[in-house]
Amino acid sequence: MSKSYKDLDIYKISFDLFISTHKFSLQLPKYELFELGSQIRRSADSINSNIVEGYGRNRYQKDFIKFLTYSHSSNDEIINHLKKIKILYPQFDEDVTILINKYDLLGGKIYNFIDYAINNWKY
Repeated sequence: MSKSYKDLDIYKISFDLFISTHKFSLQLPKYELFELGSQIRRSADSINSNIVEGYGRNRYQKDFIKFLTYSHSSNDEIINHLKKIKILYPQFDEDVTILINKYDLLGGKIYNFIDYAINNWKY
């Protein structure tokens, strides 16, 4: 187990994606900033924050896995919101496609880390 959540690849990737997603969301039309813009900001934050909170509970395997699962679910949620943006605002197609691809990869990494935590638990 890493000494800190900051050592986890899923933390580093999710943090960087949160920053990118937040900046991207501010490009949406003003009337969308508090609708889908807010949704993607909160989903991106939830991915990252649940990794941190789960790590803080890593003494308890079930809690740790529960928060990693929340993180994975938020990752699925943001992909869904980004697909909506891609359809509603085709001018952002390239940026959204890049974000979706990065979140797809992150989702796989979170899933694999959950599997690792289930099968190789050592605290």
